[in-house]
Amino acid sequence: MPVPVFPSKRAPIYQDIPDEKWNDWRWQLSHRLNSLSEIEQVLELSESERIALGQKGLFRVDVTPYFISLMDPKDPNDPVRRQVIPTDKEMSAFTGMMEDSLAEDAHSPVPGLVHRYPDRALMLVTTQCGSYCRYCTRGRIVGDPMATFSREEMDAQIDYLERTPQIRDVLLSGGDPLVLAPKLLEELLTRLRAIPHIEIVRIGSRVPVFMPMRITDELCDMLAQFHPLWLNIHVNHPNEITAELAQACDKLSRAGIPLGNQSVLLAGINDCVNIQRKLVQDLVRIRVRPYYLYICDLVEGVGHFRTPVAKGVEIIEGLRGHTSGFAVPTFVVDAPGGGGKIPVMPNYQISASDHKVVLRNYEGFISTYEEPLDYQPHDSSTCEYCQHPRVEGGQTGVLGLLEGKQMSIKPQGFDHTHMRSEQTHRLRQDGNKWKPLGIGDGEDEPK
Repeated sequence: MPVPVFPSKRAPIYQDIPDEKWNDWRWQLSHRLNSLSEIEQVLELSESERIALGQKGLFRVDVTPYFISLMDPKDPNDPVRRQVIPTDKEMSAFTGMMEDSLAEDAHSPVPGLVHRYPDRALMLVTTQCGSYCRYCTRGRIVGDPMATFSREEMDAQIDYLERTPQIRDVLLSGGDPLVLAPKLLEELLTRLRAIPHIEIVRIGSRVPVFMPMRITDELCDMLAQFHPLWLNIHVNHPNEITAELAQACDKLSRAGIPLGNQSVLLAGINDCVNIQRKLVQDLVRIRVRPYYLYICDLVEGVGHFRTPVAKGVEIIEGLRGHTSGFAVPTFVVDAPGGGGKIPVMPNYQISASDHKVVLRNYEGFISTYEEPLDYQPHDSSTCEYCQHPRVEGGQTGVLGLLEGKQMSIKPQGFDHTHMRSEQTHRLRQDGNKWKPLGIGDGEDEPK
């Protein structure tokens, strides 16, 4: 089956770069642009961009040659450009901003591992990315070479997972796991797959969008050893979907890896139902299912990206019924303070009684659904699954049952409500001799 046709772009400054270099992810990673002088060779910078690029102390800037080629060099409001090129608006505070808006540190039993939900854990494996989004939720640690994770911390994360049988699903994130040295990523996946109660491994990555040439046949062959393995990418605008991304997603799909997409709702970039409809329809064309649409988090420097929650509800209502059901993402607010992802959606139920529910459809058509009067509910006293429940997220039998009683949802020795880790992954003691995890082409030190 042919890959759908999408545009392919290369900025004029890179026209003479040989294809073998341009299509080498290591070349892309090592030639990222991060200074005013480098970026202005490709883009006609606005005064706002110049001020921000000349400002010390702002969130790290890095952009691959491939991704900067997708930007309109003359338009500072280009939707791709605004995602990674800073403006002086990042220097403005806004009411309600928080350093760790999702309270990840408070749910971190060991540095770099977040256990917020009963059966799932988030494993932060690097602080480095292919490029850096200006609205990054983890701007407090991401891009900071002093906040990198050590091998000892990775060992501690694995140890916690091994002794916490309720965890069945592990998400690798960071930073971006696909910038890790290939051997290190393979080692990490091997160790996770050796834990019997971990059923699913997921990877969250924007590398296929920032640097699709990283998705090589060798990488896909390696990932295919660790099924069931899922991968969520991060596309915010249709202009990010190119021939290169389509090819990368095709390779991943053929390796048996289900693909999803997570977007962030961003003011002036994708806060439009027509843009969102085009985005989700192009995504499903390349076999990527829209998964989440997030509201922008309350982090420092991102106030100009925020939209009202009502805008997200409006967009979902404009998608539901107007495109394929599997192309409609779930709109969520990742609740400040560690409340987790809360779905917010249009209300299609108008009223309900003991015998009838009144509903409306996407066109405003009103209908009623008669409730059954003789409903016989499920009998939990005879149900095998109710009588022999799994440990929250774990397995039955030797791996899960404690005399037929369900285990506490809290991880071992970890109080979700009151415990706050004294060691966080963004602080380091002077004289720390731990070896940092490598990224890029197999070298030990991050570039």
